Amino acid sequence: MNRWWIGVKTDVHAPARDVYETIADYRKGHPRIVPPKYFQNLVVEEGGYGAGTRIRYDMTVLGKTRTSRAVIEEPQPGRVLVERNLDYDAVTTFEVEPVGDVACLVSIGTEMPRKPGISGAIEKFVASRIFPRIFRQELLRLEEVARNLRRSDPSARA
Repeated sequence: MNRWWIGVKTDVHAPARDVYETIADYRKGHPRIVPPKYFQNLVVEEGGYGAGTRIRYDMTVLGKTRTSRAVIEEPQPGRVLVERNLDYDAVTTFEVEPVGDVACLVSIGTEMPRKPGISGAIEKFVASRIFPRIFRQELLRLEEVARNLRRSDPSARA
C-alpha cells in the first residue's frame, strides 16, 4: 500500500532541550501542546516520558471523534520522537533541531496509508488542509509551553 506524508516546520524561540522535553513528557508537557479542539482525553497507559510510553487519546476532525492508541519511540533521543498509532497505520514524527542556545527548528509530520480510489483522494485532500492547521496550532502552543518551562520551575530543568 502506498503512503503519503504531510507536515509543517517552523522556528521555535525556546531552547531545543526544553522543547524536546515538553514533547516527550506525556504526563505534563504534551497534553498542554495538543490543541483541545482536536485532541481530548489524552491518557498515559504506560510510562510517561519518551520511548516505551503508551497513550490513548480522542481526536476529533470534521465532527467525527476517533479513539486511538499509540506507542512512543525515540529513534534519536533528544532530537526525534515518533508516535506510532496502533489502531490506524499512521506515524507522527516530531523533530527538534537546535539553532543556537535559545531557538530550534521543529517539524511535526504524519505519514499515513494511501487508500485506493476516490475515497483515498478525498481523504488526502481533506487531511492536507486540516493537518497543517492542527500542527501549526500545536507548534504555537509548544513554543509558549517550552518558553515558560524554565521560568515556571527553574530547578526542574537545571
